[in-house]
Amino acid sequence: MPYQDGTFGCPVEVGLQMISGKWKPKILYELFQQTRRFGELQRRIPGISRHVLTTQLRELEANKIIKRTPFMTVPPKVEYSITDFGKSLEPFWSK
Repeated sequence: MPYQDGTFGCPVEVGLQMISGKWKPKILYELFQQTRRFGELQRRIPGISRHVLTTQLRELEANKIIKRTPFMTVPPKVEYSITDFGKSLEPFWSK
């Protein structure tokens, strides 16, 4: 957790902050399997609301762990995948 001045105590704290929470590990697990669309993620993660999924995906994207790829089609299509930086976290999800 950050100190009052907003700085982190060590790099481990930064990493844990980036992937902490109830849903981020589940989202990352699904994306380590393969690139997925928003609807696929929502179906594969029971109990997550659209709002929470959207928020968590935005946070993971802001931390450059996942990549959002929009396609200009009708209906609109968006795919989410793991970035190279995100792939460095894969040992945490391996069997």
